[in-house]
Amino acid sequence: MTTSTPPRAQARQWAGLAVLALPTALLGLDVTVMYLAIPELSLDLRPSSVEALWIMDAYGFMIAGLLITMGTLGDRIGRRRLLMIGAVAFGLASVAAAFSTSATMLVAARAALGIAGATLMPSTLALISNMFADARQRALAIGIWATMFALGMAVGPLIGGVLLTTFWWGSAFLVAVPVVVLVLVSAPLLLPEYRDPDAGRLDLPSVGLSLAAILPVVYAIKHGAADGIDIQVVAAVVVGAGFSAGFVRRQNRLVDPLLDLGLFRTPAFSAALAILLIGLVGVGGAMFLVTQHLQLVEQLTPLQAGLWMGPPALAMFVAAIGAPLLARRIRPGSIVAATLAASALGYALLASVDGPGSVGLVVVGFALVYLGLGAIASLGTDLVVGSAPANKAGSAAAMSETVQELGLAIGVAVLGSIANAVYREEIRSGSTDPDPGSPHAESLAGAIGQADRLPDTVLDAARQAQTTGLTTTALVTAAATLVLAALAALALRRVPAVGGDD
Repeated sequence: MTTSTPPRAQARQWAGLAVLALPTALLGLDVTVMYLAIPELSLDLRPSSVEALWIMDAYGFMIAGLLITMGTLGDRIGRRRLLMIGAVAFGLASVAAAFSTSATMLVAARAALGIAGATLMPSTLALISNMFADARQRALAIGIWATMFALGMAVGPLIGGVLLTTFWWGSAFLVAVPVVVLVLVSAPLLLPEYRDPDAGRLDLPSVGLSLAAILPVVYAIKHGAADGIDIQVVAAVVVGAGFSAGFVRRQNRLVDPLLDLGLFRTPAFSAALAILLIGLVGVGGAMFLVTQHLQLVEQLTPLQAGLWMGPPALAMFVAAIGAPLLARRIRPGSIVAATLAASALGYALLASVDGPGSVGLVVVGFALVYLGLGAIASLGTDLVVGSAPANKAGSAAAMSETVQELGLAIGVAVLGSIANAVYREEIRSGSTDPDPGSPHAESLAGAIGQADRLPDTVLDAARQAQTTGLTTTALVTAAATLVLAALAALALRRVPAVGGDD
């Protein structure tokens, strides 16, 4: 009996991958460019503290809450169709955000951007599974795709810095418009359409339950990062857990569930999701703290900090492309474990930073962290999507994106909170300031905000305290990442080389 060989992708499919890379990079860029635009738009729109928080968080809330729904919706109505609908919505919402005349209007536009963004991520990843049937080509394509989001985040400060020094804050949002136009013109020519012919109707109660399960958890993470663990955080976690249990029960009863829980019975699927979630926790925290260190401790401009983030982005690109190529001869579990060990070394280098003047050490350490991210993002995502049947690729892609979004958010919240706690303790233990409640006692940003009223010795102590927060969290993360490397080698030991046999 002969075994049919999957068709290999040709030039058209690789050109289609370039089309899919555009919205992926755009979503990454939108994350970091917002950090640059906030100060200027705050002067113009004068948002309240609550409105300012929602301008930042509405986008991430809606993406995290709707990824599962949109991934399954694409399986039902067509993945290319959903991609194009989402691109149009993203372009319109970007224009609305750029020309917002009030903080409320901008919050609404950011929420709309999040809804549109939730359609783009699983659609692009699921279409890759349709276009690249050959396992080796699919792994490489997913590696390229996985790199584009981080590449967008890396160039965000560069593009944003150029735009904001030349135009007004709204120009940062208009970057999306030409990208959307390119996607709409090229998608019908280069991308196939796919829908699950046996999919039932979208179960709206399941959509509501998924939102009610995810959004309280995301809120708890963000609120806990800003204000610490309090009754609101505990209540949000309890509510989210309750609705999660209801969501699982309903999916098990439905003939056509919003999320096929049977996917979790595949060991490679579950293990890859766990590695992505835990690995991204460390990366999220490191990304947040390293960015702060470069701008607040090393006193670099956003543009300079963005340029220094170039080598880590290159390291991730090399890993994301190289890991699938190595995985043709070496088991993915061995590659993931080795690159996670390299990440642990990177965290150890970050733990050895001793204050200002350590830009090179910070960049090298973070580049090693990103090396591990490139490998787990490409190979982990390929394991998740490749473990699912073709008609469930959208749902699998959505799960992959959801755990990565949650991992990044948890990393910023948990590791950011640890670093802040260390900072406050360092300031209080060495302070001679009679007012321990002053802004500089709470954060380095607060100290810099009143720099004209503080002596240089206090500012130096604040920068040193911020560095201690970075090194403490990096040391904890280094140990956790070594454990994760060992677990990855164990959990993925039975996964064969890509395109190989057990």
